Amino acid sequence: MTDEPRSLSERSDPRFLSERSDPRSLSERSDPRFLSERSETKDADEPYDVLIVGGGPAGLSAALNLARSLARVLVVDADRPRNAATLISHGFLTRDGIPPHELRRLAREELAAYPQVTIRTRERVFQIEAEGSGFVAEIGRRAPEARVTAHRVLLATGLRETLPDVPNLRGFYGVSLFSCAACDAWELQGRALALIGETPDLAARARLIARWTRDLTVFTNGADVVDAAEEAELAAAGIGVERSPIAELHGERGALTGIRLADGSAHAVEGGFVRPEWETDLSFLPALAPDLDAHGHLAADRAGRTSVPGLYAAGDVASPGPQQLIVAAGAGARVAAVMIHDSIGVATAH
Repeated sequence: MTDEPRSLSERSDPRFLSERSDPRSLSERSDPRFLSERSETKDADEPYDVLIVGGGPAGLSAALNLARSLARVLVVDADRPRNAATLISHGFLTRDGIPPHELRRLAREELAAYPQVTIRTRERVFQIEAEGSGFVAEIGRRAPEARVTAHRVLLATGLRETLPDVPNLRGFYGVSLFSCAACDAWELQGRALALIGETPDLAARARLIARWTRDLTVFTNGADVVDAAEEAELAAAGIGVERSPIAELHGERGALTGIRLADGSAHAVEGGFVRPEWETDLSFLPALAPDLDAHGHLAADRAGRTSVPGLYAAGDVASPGPQQLIVAAGAGARVAAVMIHDSIGVATAH
């Protein structure tokens, strides 16, 4: 019997060969019920081409583009996105105004059409170590339950955020208080706004937000993070600075209407922004110890390569940190192309 002819790309690297036959119909493979538990056409012990840690826009975009290059992909997603409090997301072309959870649902539904992609939701990676020319990972829900191997790993875990210590702030976060000006300032334009934060970049962030309003007040919540020179510069731009700790936020059903300070003063506002502190969760990588930047984000080149060969990063987890959903999705697509090109030693313009 004559062997089935293969293309050059299929012959180039056996690590990126994937079984393309699937006994199910296209409608069955597109059914969302097949997203988490899917029969695979290869031995479960065989290494994946790519393990993706994180199922947000960066991770799912990478999975889609890797699948279209015939890579066998495993996505492990804890399903605890940083933007869980956000009701509506903006700035994603053709999806402006979509809830973030709906964007992820649509992405997973599209990936169901690719039989070589497996998505394990509500699971996490507990440890990743180098093994041979690839990696081995322990995954599970509350504790390690399985070990999987992969030739390459893409980290798309995003960030964890800590909000300023302000009473009842979470009741307004994602409804009338936001963290991303580029994402949400358009809806708040022209209103009396607050900027709440305790980080040294607060003055710079205030100058950005002032693009959308002429009535902005910075609340440092008692933190000494705006110096005299910055305060004078903000005052010249019509931006006030309040240094007293915040006693309470006022409003109903998530709509912020006022801020009461510990010194007894009260300020009427119609929404605003908060500056969280962000950190990466790389507790599962002690054995690999990739380089980090000064802010604790994974240090990676523009192509997503980290200091560990075979380990890549995309989205918020990599420098420069938090970004819009569409930017994270683009980063995932770009890194996916780089991973394919790197696997066969082909230079890439990405």
